[in-house]
Amino acid sequence: MDLRLRGKRALVTGSSRGIGRAIALSLADFKVDVAINFFRHRGPAEEVVKEIEARGARALLVRGNVADEDHVRRMFAEIREAWGGLEILVSNAASGVLKPVSELTLHHFHWTMDINAAALLPLVQQLMTMPSAGTKSVVAVSSLGAIRAIPNYTAVGASKAALESMVRHLAAELAPEGVRVNAVSAGTVDTDALKHFPNRQQLLDESARRTPAGRLITPQDIANTVVFLCTEYASMIHGQTVVVDGGYSIVA
Repeated sequence: MDLRLRGKRALVTGSSRGIGRAIALSLADFKVDVAINFFRHRGPAEEVVKEIEARGARALLVRGNVADEDHVRRMFAEIREAWGGLEILVSNAASGVLKPVSELTLHHFHWTMDINAAALLPLVQQLMTMPSAGTKSVVAVSSLGAIRAIPNYTAVGASKAALESMVRHLAAELAPEGVRVNAVSAGTVDTDALKHFPNRQQLLDESARRTPAGRLITPQDIANTVVFLCTEYASMIHGQTVVVDGGYSIVA
């Protein structure tokens, strides 16, 4: 299948594991060069670089905290120096505090919001300064917690709702400049991040039971949709949040 992505250059934040890793490798399968972003754990990121190169694409390792504007500027400077430009940005890096409301502090809230939502702003601003071959595409990874109440998810859910709102506003402003901005909202995915949920097994069991498609979502399911949104076949999709959940959210 030719998705006309060969030779494009992408940055995938938080791409050393889980959903980010699946997105990076899927882009590389279509011969997209991928900059792998990590902050703390270099080993897994280096492994992803090797896997990308084995697929016949170029890979670049860029360390940085996406919630720090100075780090973001440095990351883009490294990409510009190595590759000269960028066409694709996937904002996947996420974190947050999983606590009941009675235990949340404003520090928890602001920290979660900075990483999950606010970071998209400097990332997109830096993308706008980068030379590109044709149009640019931005995809942010969200979750159903943006619109559904999930136990212990208050801060993260609010940050994802803010992220989806930012996607709409950025899309409206940047579409005339040849930039598409969209989000993918993931259903329950059993990744390392889910291990931090105190009710992890309950979430997995309930999601599997309620999903009409009959199974849980995988990182590859999310990656497939992200790749599509980066192609010219999605050229008229702007400011949308595409839900990938096997039908979970449509069941009452």
